[in-house]
This record gives sequence, structure tokens and C-alpha cells, in this order.
Amino acid sequence: MKDMVYSIVAALALAFAFQTAAYATYHIPSESMVPTLEVGDRLTVNKFAYGYSRHSLPLDMSLPENVFKGRVLAGEPERGDIIVFVHPKRTDRMIKRLIGMPGDRIAVENGNVILNGKPLERTLESTYRFREHEGRVVEVNRYKETLPGGRSYPTLEYTHRVRHGSMAETTVPAGHYFMMGDNRDNSNDSRFADMGLVPAENLVGRADAVLYSFYSCAPEPGTHCAERRFATRLR
Repeated sequence: MKDMVYSIVAALALAFAFQTAAYATYHIPSESMVPTLEVGDRLTVNKFAYGYSRHSLPLDMSLPENVFKGRVLAGEPERGDIIVFVHPKRTDRMIKRLIGMPGDRIAVENGNVILNGKPLERTLESTYRFREHEGRVVEVNRYKETLPGGRSYPTLEYTHRVRHGSMAETTVPAGHYFMMGDNRDNSNDSRFADMGLVPAENLVGRADAVLYSFYSCAPEPGTHCAERRFATRLR
């Protein structure tokens, strides 16, 4: 009996250590990263990519700030990474794309991202209608946005909006990052004061793959229906 108890305790300790130091999983609860990620997607999150902070514990736990502060074995994220982080003004986990690095000047003019004085290259790929999660049918423009260096990804903007989100130019300070959702008209992100810039300490890890998806979409005439994905890399 003792041996069984020791084995169970050891297995739980190993699982806790693995989810603290290596990988965790994260469930997508909102549409802020559509079309890259859908509600119901379950992701693998690489924790050792950026090192460890007080927010690296599993089960969405964090150590108090007075117990541990900063990062150890810190690694610099890359522009364009999809990152899970702790909201700077709350305790919940968020997921967005890293657009602005420390030292960058960034502005948004009617949906166009201006990075260090130059608009990001973007190309209109298609216009289509889809039903929001448990909501209405909307029409969106799907763009291919490209970062300096050539990394690209899809973004959405609602066609019915005369003007899209704008933000005056700001400089990202050292130790902070500017995050945006790919679903630009349905994302609370660094453009807005209730979230703002994300401190490096708040990074949890890099989303590397969609493990599986509980996303479901009932086909409707004239609407786009995204496919479910399994074991799909995000980089």
C-alpha cells in the first residue's frame, strides 16, 4: 500500500513539474483570435520558450509578487508569436499575437497598424460571412498581414464598420510588449486602456499547436464554416 501511495505522489509531482517547466494546455474561450484560433480549440503552450516567472505554475496559479518577481532563464519572444499571458490588470489568462517589441513605435489608424512609422503590409484575401460563436451572422474582410521579416498571418475586419479601431502612436517601453488579436474588431488588447501593454513577467508561454478542437459550425447558406483541426502547428 505504501509503495502505491509513493508511486501516485511521485507521478503527481512529475506531472506538476512537467506542466510548470515544459508544456501546458490552454482552452480558447473567445473569438479574439479568429480565424487563427476558434472557440473550443485546445492548445499546447511552450513554457520554456520564454523562461519562467511567478505565473508559470500549472492550473492557472501564480505566486504572490512578494514571493517571486521577474523571470529566470528568460528568452526573448519573436514578433508574431501567439502568446498566453496574464492580463496586466486582472488575474485571468489571455491569448494574443505579439506585434510590438520593446522600443517600437506603434499606432493604429482605422485598422491599419503603423510600426515604426511604416504601415504593415496587408492584402485583402476574401470577403465572407460567418456566424459568431452563439451569435449573429457577420460579414468580414480577411486580410493577410505581414510583419517586417516576412512573417504573415490572417486578420479579420467587419465590413459594416465605417471606421475600425485607431490608437495614437505610443512607444513600447523596455520589458513590455504590445499584443493584438487577429480578429481586430472583436479583441480587447493593447490598443485599449483596460489592458494596455503587457509586462515581460506576465508571459506564460508560446502557443505552438492546436491539439484538438471542440469547435462546431453548422453550415448555413452563404456563410463560411471553419474546419476542425487536430495536431496542427501554429508556427
